[in-house]
Amino acid sequence: MTTLITNIKELLQVREAGIVKISGAEMAILPTIKNAYLLIENDLITDFGSMENMSGLKTDNVIDATGKMILPAWCDSHTHIVYAGNREQEFVDRINGMTYEEIANRGGGILNSAKKLNETSEEEIYQQSKERLEEVMRLGTGAVEIKSGYGLSLEGEVKILRVIKRLSKHYPITIKATFLGAHAIPLQYKENRKAYIDLIINEMLPKIAENRLAEYIDVFCETGYFTVAETEQIMEAGVRFGLKPKIHVNQFNSIGGIQAAIKYNALSVDHLEVMKPKDIMDLKNTETMPVALPSCSYFLSIPYTPARAMISAGLPIALATDYNPGSTPSGNMNFVVATACIKMKMTPEEAINAATINGAYAMGVSDTHGSITIGKKANLIITKPIESYYQLPYAFASNLIDAVMLEGKYLT
Repeated sequence: MTTLITNIKELLQVREAGIVKISGAEMAILPTIKNAYLLIENDLITDFGSMENMSGLKTDNVIDATGKMILPAWCDSHTHIVYAGNREQEFVDRINGMTYEEIANRGGGILNSAKKLNETSEEEIYQQSKERLEEVMRLGTGAVEIKSGYGLSLEGEVKILRVIKRLSKHYPITIKATFLGAHAIPLQYKENRKAYIDLIINEMLPKIAENRLAEYIDVFCETGYFTVAETEQIMEAGVRFGLKPKIHVNQFNSIGGIQAAIKYNALSVDHLEVMKPKDIMDLKNTETMPVALPSCSYFLSIPYTPARAMISAGLPIALATDYNPGSTPSGNMNFVVATACIKMKMTPEEAINAATINGAYAMGVSDTHGSITIGKKANLIITKPIESYYQLPYAFASNLIDAVMLEGKYLT
């Protein structure tokens, strides 16, 4: 099946093969072709270019995109969308003056979600989670990383990862699974942290590896959660079981988590709301992608990742949603891109690069996602007629998506 899209007002994020991430000043450059065509064969991009150079293409289907723009589907490299219930009451508690940390200290937060998940059947968790996944697909996400971390027990963590695997089988979206057993210390282990870490290393990891339920391992390295030494211990164990690290760091404090993540060649370091100059300098010339989560900052009213300082230092940045029930109950990457522009002072070009090609890198799918490149997946956002792509972040509350195409087929 071949599909030809013609008269595209502007085709965004056009890249040659082999470009896996964009850093520093290059993030301000977004390659495009105006008045373009795009050829798709089955689920892959096979050709594109200017309309004036289009000739002799035989296709099964022709789509006229006059007035519309096309860009690669969003790549959301940090979510927790497999969970049970919600935490609406904590939302109201924060409005009434409680902090995220205070809520967590009274047994709320992650521990609240873990309690709900362990009381909910696997089938019900799947049904709730698939609705969230379908929503983010309609909002233009074509690849998503999903973490566990709301089980905090062998049975609960495996249950989440089985749901993630089932979602991956049933939906035309690329899903990467991350094991985040080290999301918080369960209440029953508060006086014996070592016993819970031993449970992660000696029972959870072997089971997950045996059943190939995850590709990545994550740790919430933060004051009140897991120390740098504990994070290193868990990362090292994960690597032994074939899992590559992707680490939560610097959400509320800079305690050395970035340096630990670099030491273990983490694919990404995520959050980064609190960044010391040393943290920025240490990330230079590494293979680790910094990932900002601006809608988390928006929802919790905490600082935003200092994107301007990081880009000026030559770093790459990816953007992701952090979709979860407590600190970011939204998987809308369009809002993330807009918020990065409005609150983090990223340009539209930088934000689109961060949400596509750099997002793909941050979840290990650069070879197949994140740009308009021959041989990559035909995962596309087709906009409504717009004047320029600046409208995408400018009209932050408007739905400017006309259609989403995943693996060469329209979502219905």
